[in-house]
Amino acid sequence: MKEQPGVIHVALPAMNEADYLPGTLECLWKQSYRGFHVWVCMNQPDHWWDDLDKVHICKNNRKTLDYLSGIENDRLHVIDRSSKGKGWNEKAYGVGQARKVLMDNINQFAHENDIILSLDADTAFHGEYLASVKSIFTRYPNAVALSNPYYHELSANERLDRSMLRYEIYMRHYATNMWRIGSPYSFTALGSAIALPVWAYRKIGGITAKKSGEDFYFLQKLRKTGWICNYNYEKVYPGTRYSDRVFFGTGPALIKGSSGDWESYPIYDHSLFDEVKATYGLFPQLYRKPIQTPMSAFLAAQFRDPDPFAALRKNASNEEQFVAACYQKIDGLRVLQFLKSETKKAARNDEDALMHFFETFYPQIFEGKPVGASKTLLSETVIAELQALQFENASIELLNNIRNLLQDIETAYQQDDLP
Repeated sequence: MKEQPGVIHVALPAMNEADYLPGTLECLWKQSYRGFHVWVCMNQPDHWWDDLDKVHICKNNRKTLDYLSGIENDRLHVIDRSSKGKGWNEKAYGVGQARKVLMDNINQFAHENDIILSLDADTAFHGEYLASVKSIFTRYPNAVALSNPYYHELSANERLDRSMLRYEIYMRHYATNMWRIGSPYSFTALGSAIALPVWAYRKIGGITAKKSGEDFYFLQKLRKTGWICNYNYEKVYPGTRYSDRVFFGTGPALIKGSSGDWESYPIYDHSLFDEVKATYGLFPQLYRKPIQTPMSAFLAAQFRDPDPFAALRKNASNEEQFVAACYQKIDGLRVLQFLKSETKKAARNDEDALMHFFETFYPQIFEGKPVGASKTLLSETVIAELQALQFENASIELLNNIRNLLQDIETAYQQDDLP
């Protein structure tokens, strides 16, 4: 039996965050649970000091370092990868590198039952958040990670809020359909909303540094070794703002979305998820012989192999092992690639795809009725607007209601997944 969770080590990468990091630290200092340490990695490429377009970020980081040096708290540890001569080289840099440096440093000092909690420097949360994380790993000692529920607050900037809500609708619609088809990869990967025990970090050999998307690959790697908890009664509230600090993710999505470019974040038709589910259902038959699946053409092209299951079939000693290997091979990344590939082949309409989803699985919302235990009820006026949905000119009220409906559906799945 595993020991009780120990110290929580908060891993905080920070770049160009002088205006935001103090707020996140203030949330930490107000936590009811006091058994934690905070690790901040100030970072940027070293050559930015000589780049006129980037030197303002270096100066912002220096300002933040000065601020951190004035905090007298022996639970605060600062890793300086931003001062001149200490920054990243041109090959290895970015938020993924910062998370790796943070987590690897924590790993050197931490006990195996301590907890690594990943945050971003513009994240808000309530005073019971750390206590809730500790409680989850106490209740579920075999969980390899927590993908914590999130919620972007409205900013009162209509253009920004419209983009944020549209992006969150994309994320929640995707996650909800992954839950609906029973995918093992039904998590939402946000670097500001991940926690894991140190023993799990060691088990997978740590996080892989990537310039963007490291949180997705990190959780996928963890999910292949065990169960991820996706529910917590406490949420995190990531910053609602434009940002180009990473190559893809929330910040860049909001920048692209504000100009009307949602090509990278489509509302996938739910029938595509059904094709993934049908493929899952054929895994046992694939153990006995090659057969066609709805994903066959995509997988053959992706793996450059007319029978990408042949090696799995050869190496598995029984059907159960084979099916498990199939889920490892056809992972969250492959599913996402399949959805993108198939969506590009056909004329698509995001509004129609979303309406098709609601009409098929949750028609009661058009009658003003709740979804399960949902508290989100639509008025007749909002229902009429939903039925004529156009993302470009939809009201903030409608977009927020859609986001909240999807959150309610997602929360029900997350709760049902608890052991």
